[in-house]
Amino acid sequence: MTFVLPVGPQHPSLKEPEFFRFEVKGEEIVDVDIRLGYAHRGIEEAFSRRNYKHNVYLAERICGICNVVHSTTYCQTIEQLAGIEPPERAKYIRTIIMELERIHSHLLWLGVAAHQIGFDTLFMLAWRDREEVMDMRELISGGRVHSATNTIGGVRRNVKLEHIPEMLRRLDKLEKSTGYYADLWGSDRTILARCSKVGVLSKDDAVKFCAVGPVARASNLKLDIRRNDPYGTYEALSFDVVTESEGDVWARGTVRLREILESIRIVRQALHELPSGPLRVPVELKIPPNETLERTEAPRGELVYYARSNGTETPERIRVRTPTYGNFASMKSMFIGGTVAEIPIVMWSIDPCFGCNDRATILDARTGKVSVVNFKQLKRWRR
Repeated sequence: MTFVLPVGPQHPSLKEPEFFRFEVKGEEIVDVDIRLGYAHRGIEEAFSRRNYKHNVYLAERICGICNVVHSTTYCQTIEQLAGIEPPERAKYIRTIIMELERIHSHLLWLGVAAHQIGFDTLFMLAWRDREEVMDMRELISGGRVHSATNTIGGVRRNVKLEHIPEMLRRLDKLEKSTGYYADLWGSDRTILARCSKVGVLSKDDAVKFCAVGPVARASNLKLDIRRNDPYGTYEALSFDVVTESEGDVWARGTVRLREILESIRIVRQALHELPSGPLRVPVELKIPPNETLERTEAPRGELVYYARSNGTETPERIRVRTPTYGNFASMKSMFIGGTVAEIPIVMWSIDPCFGCNDRATILDARTGKVSVVNFKQLKRWRR
């Protein structure tokens, strides 16, 4: 006999609303149905109502944790659409701020993961060291969270020469702390008991369900857009694509911890090799009719932006596919066979962001026309 266990859309283990319908036999999970779409904000419709420069601000608000990679991907998409090449110094600064974002995102993940398994000391330590990254972001841009670094054609913030020694000192401190966390993650009995052989995603299933980011790399798929489809300055920088073979929660955590060390390595290189020159180039906002697609490697995985122009200062269409959406299909195989107690940590192991993931479209059954939902349409649709 089985029972239905609803989790969400409002639940203590979720910081954002999604609905998970678990079918359980005793404590064992035998099936799960995932329902998305509770956090739609009409953001893609809003893109088509503002000009290209105003949309940089909007792109940064899709995700608070990953705001820099969103604005970078958006700017690179529009630059490709308009045939603009940003200066080399701007590309290096984008790389620096994106890798700092990756470090702070992974440390945030580590803290919340520790909290989910009852290891609150590690939670507090990880978030303490995350402050070093936030301070470096503030040093560059004046903002700890939303840095407002990017603009179409380059960047708006500079890395000053006098700040480089301070940043290098903080990177050394972070490297030491992360090394300790990596050793702890691989040896602590609480972590191993709660994370090892839990939420396993096989390599075949990772391919089948098109997993991205650390989730895919923890299942031994060497997929990283920075290497597979280089952008910015990544082709000129030296770093390793981190993989693990176990495919469980422990492996996904290990990948993220090792990636922090690689990101520290990337930032160091970028600071040492930072070229002189302008920060941005002039931009003509009236872009002739064209379309393009750009992808980057966000902390959670592959981030995709599609843009279509129509000759005006406002895009005709912007479409965003976030990494969380790419990883949702693989979650079912992670849950089935596990227990109810494992739900929070397995869910968190993909590092979900429901707010930046959810989208809605309307399909007119009479005409077959698909449109992005705006608020007036949504009201009519619900009636």
